[in-house]
Amino acid sequence: DDRLYLSRQLKNMKEENEPLVVHYKVDNVDVSEKIYYRDSDLLNKLQYYPLGLVLILFLFGTIIYLAFKANKIAEQNKLWAGMAKETAHQIGTPLSSLLGWVEILRLDNASEETVSEIEKDVSRLNTIADRFSKIGSIPKLTKHDIVKETKVAFDYIQSRSFKQINFDFKADDNPIYVDLNLQLYSWVIENLVKNAIDAMKGKGSLSISVSQVNSTATIVVTDSGKGISKRLYKKIFNPGYTTKRRGWGLGLSLTKRIIEDYHKGRIFVKRSEIGKGTTFQIELKTLS
Repeated sequence: DDRLYLSRQLKNMKEENEPLVVHYKVDNVDVSEKIYYRDSDLLNKLQYYPLGLVLILFLFGTIIYLAFKANKIAEQNKLWAGMAKETAHQIGTPLSSLLGWVEILRLDNASEETVSEIEKDVSRLNTIADRFSKIGSIPKLTKHDIVKETKVAFDYIQSRSFKQINFDFKADDNPIYVDLNLQLYSWVIENLVKNAIDAMKGKGSLSISVSQVNSTATIVVTDSGKGISKRLYKKIFNPGYTTKRRGWGLGLSLTKRIIEDYHKGRIFVKRSEIGKGTTFQIELKTLS
């Protein structure tokens, strides 16, 4: 067995490396011998050690970076949620006072039309405060017809917008039911419509269509504004990004959060062309 083992080892050594020839003398006689050798298994494994070390360091670095990034995002979200709730709280006090003054005007026989319009806008402020209070919380979703609710939000903005804008609303004849938080969803529609109006500088065409394909409700908002470069399709949804001089860069960021985080849907730029306009698309799962 030992001879067989040695024979195999010698054969492997011959295949791996040329033998070393050693010359020396013994009693003034020249002697030549061949030394067969091979790299040890340990040395073969050690050559991969630096690579393994680099991979381990890279893995640890990646884990630390992702943990830091996740922590930073969590802190930002917590800060934003706190600011939103505090804003809602601060708005609530003067709103209560304004509602009281509306009642006083009504008792003083002020024009019912005037009081009604004031009441609508105060109610609108109350809705805005309610929206802010929901940021950072888990909103309650209930079954609603998205055709009807989109039309309500669309009509509100249309009634308070420039007359030079041509508004158009298209929808299926039948209701399309989805799980919605009305305050937050109407905020999304208003944000998209207001952005479209800004992009058109108060003049142009704006349309919204609502349809259903299989189990998906699709809301498409199209304007004839200045358009968006393709490289910005995703960037415009980043917090703080804005092309407006006085913008905060929060509108589309909140819109994306409301649709994707709270309603588990999708929102994206479907298409856009510089100087011709932009189309946003929202997709939500319908209820059976």
